[in-house]
Amino acid sequence: MNPTRKRRLTIVLLVAAAAVVAVGLIVFALQQNMNYLFTPSQVQTGQANSYKTFRLGGMVKAGSIQRSNDSLKVTFTVVDASGSMPVEYTGILPDLFRDNQSVIATGHMDNARFIATEVLAKHDETYMPKELKDAMAKAHEGKHVSEEAGQDKPQ
Repeated sequence: MNPTRKRRLTIVLLVAAAAVVAVGLIVFALQQNMNYLFTPSQVQTGQANSYKTFRLGGMVKAGSIQRSNDSLKVTFTVVDASGSMPVEYTGILPDLFRDNQSVIATGHMDNARFIATEVLAKHDETYMPKELKDAMAKAHEGKHVSEEAGQDKPQ
């Protein structure tokens, strides 16, 4: 093999190796920033155990909001049709946060309690994030189908 060909082959191999390393770093960075959405029943069945940080979505249980008198710490319970999860959050809650409202909290598990770093409340009474609606429908498919069947009946 002549020296020019050898140099070209070396350059092509180095560029290919650099591209593979760059793609690997991009995939690694994207995985670090992904936050999966789970419902309380999915967390209780262990589906969220392998994820360090994830989003918990559901409804705020009526009467579960407890505010600390001397700090910004708030505890509340997020529920779906068959599960519930206690949540702890330190910070200012959104104005629309209240009982029986849809909420998505980002955070991690600490024993059996979800420690939230961010809390998002829905913005009107008909809004539910598509991911949350799909997750709740999937978790409770039989109930969801029977409700839809009841709506389709002529009156």
